[in-house]
Amino acid sequence: MDQRLVAFERLLNIMDDLREKCPWDKKQTLDSLRHLTIEETYELADAITNNDLNELKGEIGDLFLHMVFYCKIGSEQNAFDVTDVLNGISDKLVHRHPHIYGDVVADSEEEVKSNWEKLKLKEGKKSVLQGVPKSLPALVKAYRIQEKAKGIGFEWEKRSDVWKKVEEELSELNEEVEAEKLSKEKIEDEFGDVLFSLINYARFIDINPEDALSRTNQKFIKRFTLMEELMKKEGHPVGETDLETMDQYWEKAKIIQRS
Repeated sequence: MDQRLVAFERLLNIMDDLREKCPWDKKQTLDSLRHLTIEETYELADAITNNDLNELKGEIGDLFLHMVFYCKIGSEQNAFDVTDVLNGISDKLVHRHPHIYGDVVADSEEEVKSNWEKLKLKEGKKSVLQGVPKSLPALVKAYRIQEKAKGIGFEWEKRSDVWKKVEEELSELNEEVEAEKLSKEKIEDEFGDVLFSLINYARFIDINPEDALSRTNQKFIKRFTLMEELMKKEGHPVGETDLETMDQYWEKAKIIQRS
């Protein structure tokens, strides 16, 4: 028997046991698992950002457990079970890849994405943006919105034009900030436009803005933590040191990291 099937069956059997015998597992509901699944997803994302493949393997397993758990609860409510879920996604993949399982031709990634969005419209979706989750973090959501709009041809033609839009939005933000009557609402609107245009530009230079910002966050955390350690070693209590001194240790930390 295929070892993949053996391993998956083992997980399903363990889930059955836990749901029947474990006090914690017996109490869980779809709602109680939701925030835990979100947390596990972020832990998976961290493992990918850190390129920690061993950690990634564990996080994938945690998410597998959550998916199996949802299927178990679904079967208890006579709504769906794991068989329905797996057949459903398999059917959808076959339907949305007519260039593999049909006679449609798609020789590039862009053609595949375009066909995908057009098929979803034919399936009854009123808008290509309908499938963007409302609860997505704003940066990720903006990226997905732009990608989906691109799928039906609503896209800038030149990278240079996108950058001009970034500069235009930056100028409008600066004008609003420098205005005599500061309007927080207008400034917020203009700042949002700047971010949206920068995310658009990121796509044109083949950068995922979420990944880029995540790496920058990690870099800042590591450098800031190192700065704190250097300051403590040399008798400068964190929180009681002037900015000029902290800047000096920041530069020291930067040199150490680069070397």
